[in-house]
Amino acid sequence: MILPTALIEEAIRWRRQLHRQPELGYQEHQTSGFVAGQLADFGLQVFRGMAGTGVIATLENGPGPAIGLRADMDALPVTEKGTSPWRSQRPGVMHACGHDGHTAILLAAAKRLAQTRQFSGTVHFIFQPAEENLGGARKMVEEGLFRRFPMDNIYAMHNWPGLPLGTLAVNPDAMMASLDSFEITLSGKSCHAAMPESGADPMVVAAELILALQTIPSRRLSPLASAVVSVTQIQGGEAINVIPEQITLRGTVRCLQADVRHRVQGLIEEFVAFLPRPFAVEGRISWYPGYPVTANHPQAAEQVREAAQRLLGNDKVCWQVNPSMASEDFACMLESCPGAYFWLGADGETPSAPLHNAGYDFNDALIPIGVRFWQTLVENVLKR
Repeated sequence: MILPTALIEEAIRWRRQLHRQPELGYQEHQTSGFVAGQLADFGLQVFRGMAGTGVIATLENGPGPAIGLRADMDALPVTEKGTSPWRSQRPGVMHACGHDGHTAILLAAAKRLAQTRQFSGTVHFIFQPAEENLGGARKMVEEGLFRRFPMDNIYAMHNWPGLPLGTLAVNPDAMMASLDSFEITLSGKSCHAAMPESGADPMVVAAELILALQTIPSRRLSPLASAVVSVTQIQGGEAINVIPEQITLRGTVRCLQADVRHRVQGLIEEFVAFLPRPFAVEGRISWYPGYPVTANHPQAAEQVREAAQRLLGNDKVCWQVNPSMASEDFACMLESCPGAYFWLGADGETPSAPLHNAGYDFNDALIPIGVRFWQTLVENVLKR
């Protein structure tokens, strides 16, 4: 499959334009306006406003099933270190995860499919806001994404540093871990640092608890289970010579199985309730549920695999890869509609900087591969 050179050059310009003007989650007003304008120019039906800045465009071409293709649009609160001519022009905000590339690829695929129309059915192009920790996918679902735009399947891609350019990775089950955040409050009794016996020291309990929580994956779960417990923040104390009254710990839990997710939460609650007691300290925990496991549906994953084999060749398709313990809110869409999430390799001759790194930049060589893949998948799934 050969794409017009003009289309690829245009998509690269779009990508770099988006990179120059990144916007944080739910603030993608300029981005969504640009996306909606392009889609309207392609002749698609365009709907705006879902989840605030979301954009959905529909391309109908005869009878048949309906599918959705999703791209994320938001940037991260990161100061870019790159020196490219298209580096971020907004201080403290950059596309450090490649959502500019995902958006440009899906725009170009929409334009291409509107021109070629070698399929029978309906394609919904979904441009989602606020993927980065803000739950834009869940909000779109809650606001009626699949009621207003019924779909038989939905698909999403993500560029993936660590995989060679021209490869695709997909699983028939978990691709990414669940994400939950917690806040633990340890309340003791403040006293002079020279007289610890007159108080109840929550700082010592914090140290004990941080280490104890690490025994959950290593000693309380099967070695075959997958879980990561990370304490990432500790706050408390005002004066160097005063044992504080209260310490706050914050962190995250990530799991690849729903039952493991629930068990880990229960074990953490036990540690928080009982470990502080011998120290005369009280422990309390608050949970902030995040994203579920990004679990592909087997049939949709097989459709991705078949399209990738047709386009890239069998040797370029990675099946049953190790899932990532990072998280992805596309999982919320997969809970409501069958579908699949997959990775496209991003590494050229020089390995890409990691995702969420200040030196990261999307590899534009991935754009024609991504556009061709979306076209191949649509034509495979919606055969005429």
